[in-house]
Amino acid sequence: MPEYFTRAQAEALLPSLAACLREMQASRAELAAAERDLRDLHARIASNGHTPLEELGALPDRIADLSHRLRERATELAESGAIVKDLEMGLLDFPTLRDGREVYLCWRLGEDHIGWWHEVDAGLAGRQPLEDDA
Repeated sequence: MPEYFTRAQAEALLPSLAACLREMQASRAELAAAERDLRDLHARIASNGHTPLEELGALPDRIADLSHRLRERATELAESGAIVKDLEMGLLDFPTLRDGREVYLCWRLGEDHIGWWHEVDAGLAGRQPLEDDA
């Protein structure tokens, strides 16, 4: 992983990072649903004093599997050097140098290429278009 990315280096990673983000988004949604189901079952157990174990089914294992998958994908993203700014939006930043100072190349899931940059402290609202030759 480079300390700083060129636009070409960051764009070369986009296909694999986009797949990783989509998987994380899907896993996170599934995890939230499974955790809700488990909370509902715990509430039923608390209200009536019992629930057959078979009603728990595979929920605990499913939650553990989804959590593990999310951690693996988060590690994969971190090792790429990209910075996840917002998982729901699929927003990634890539450290780069611009005029001798650190800034971020900014990309959002669904965009065809990296066309934006912003100051380190500016975030999405401060995105500025990249010139074609950047």
